[in-house]
Amino acid sequence: MKSPRQLANQLVRQWQRGDWREQHLLRNPQAWPLRLPIGEPGALSFRDDSAAVRQHLQQWRAVATQGPGQVEWTARQYRGGATPIDVPTHWVLRPSDCAAAFEQHADGCGTQASADYRALTSVLPQVDMRFHALLLRRLALWRHLSADQIVTATRIALQLEPGCAQGRPLRALALAGNDSKFFERHDGVLKALLDELFEGEASRQGLTAFLDASPEGEHWVLVAPLAEGLLPFRRQRVTTTELQTCAVPGRRILLVENERCLHQLPTPVPDTIAVLGSGLNLSWLSAPWLQERSVAYWGDLDTWGLAMLAHARALLPGLLVLLMDRQTFDTHAHLAVPEPVHAPQSLANALAPSEQALDLYLRTQQRGRLEQEFLPAHLVAQAIAAWVPLAPFSGP
Repeated sequence: MKSPRQLANQLVRQWQRGDWREQHLLRNPQAWPLRLPIGEPGALSFRDDSAAVRQHLQQWRAVATQGPGQVEWTARQYRGGATPIDVPTHWVLRPSDCAAAFEQHADGCGTQASADYRALTSVLPQVDMRFHALLLRRLALWRHLSADQIVTATRIALQLEPGCAQGRPLRALALAGNDSKFFERHDGVLKALLDELFEGEASRQGLTAFLDASPEGEHWVLVAPLAEGLLPFRRQRVTTTELQTCAVPGRRILLVENERCLHQLPTPVPDTIAVLGSGLNLSWLSAPWLQERSVAYWGDLDTWGLAMLAHARALLPGLLVLLMDRQTFDTHAHLAVPEPVHAPQSLANALAPSEQALDLYLRTQQRGRLEQEFLPAHLVAQAIAAWVPLAPFSGP
């Protein structure tokens, strides 16, 4: 036999699972009301521990009288008892009863569970249904926000789409409900909301890159010399602001979209420094010292990778492109994955004709994303080896 406290704590443990909340509050409304089995006192308990049985009955009579929920009873005849007695069998709870049960009967976590339920009942009716599952699953994402703040965030997310900033700072986007620092304060929530609409692309690229906004803070990249003697370190993080004003040594600069590809780069590569992790933060390529270097670019083979290539080429028209062609894609198509959201087609205008054709082709593919890290290292080494002997150099 279970007390109200035991059942309330059991219910809190279930509530703390995101899949349980989603199933019971979104997917399966027929699950309500809950009927939690209380358990009847056994014959031995009735005979040997009458005080515990009496306390058990008193607790459930109080719940039956004061709530929350309803208590179902049945008449039970015990050996040695003069007449049948009513014993509780089930605690019947609707969603609002659960919140009260958390608060009145559960231990320490019950207060938070009750607050979460009340926040959900305030927020969910005000937001688009596409966000309901996220908000139910990830309470910690938005628990620290007021209901008004999360509702505003969902409304702003519905006004955003890939590339919509068109190079402006995020704080300059005039959207209903935001102030100049809204994006800064709600970056994590907005990314999660946009991930629901665009299948994870906002988190994959970062909010600034996904919306094609100009970065307002420092963007850090990984600088790695591919030959000894060029720099006093094997790798180091620097800001793109520094790269725009401070030249690095080496006749050749290899730009790599994702820094996790460092292990694929061959060494030594004479007079060559790799800069990894710029993503769409490419404005530093306007640095005058880069005009005196041979620059190669290697990015993901998808529409976003080609969009980044277009940005880079607009600033460095003479750069060489590595492993971003139709042959590379077709040869390794078995390694490709779906690209849920395509880059805006307007970003492809700076591409060469063959690259524009590749961009259009990738948009038609069910699996149109070949990520850099899936290419074999020997292929990367071959592409770099083909570039290095032919690289022109007009500097001193």
